Amino acid sequence: MTIQKKVCMLGAFAVGKTSLVARFVKGKYDDSYLTTVGVKIDRKDVTVGDDTVRMVLWDIQGEDELQPINPNYMKGASGCLLVVDGTRPETLDVARRLKIWGQANAGDIPFVMLLNKTDLMNEWALHDGDLQGDNRPGCRVLNTSAKTGEGVEDAFRILAEKMTAVTS
Repeated sequence: MTIQKKVCMLGAFAVGKTSLVARFVKGKYDDSYLTTVGVKIDRKDVTVGDDTVRMVLWDIQGEDELQPINPNYMKGASGCLLVVDGTRPETLDVARRLKIWGQANAGDIPFVMLLNKTDLMNEWALHDGDLQGDNRPGCRVLNTSAKTGEGVEDAFRILAEKMTAVTS
């Protein structure tokens, strides 16, 4: 059986949301940076048990004080990936705010937080203590790299599993 699920990608500007989607959907990485304006939608199927989860990925523009995210983008979301840039600790604060905002606009949906850019681990400014309280049942925390592909497939699969567990 095929189950369609809307997934929102949330995070600050330049954390790697678009690159993670491109790595997951197309298996590609591009070094050039293009700002997402509004939302870009992609799809990819993931097998979870006997089911196929058609993930409809909403790559939403980065959040900042001058450009708030349209709350309508969250309508109908079944899950969310919060993306943090490990080299920029302030993006963790943005992700935490966006989780609260996402829950207010989409309800009690599963969240997975991605600490992206593990390929730049020697430049990371985040430490284990910074994540205290983030890795709990309502929000799993995983390391990823859109550049190398590390953890990307797992991140989307884990979210797919969490979304199907909610509907089971």
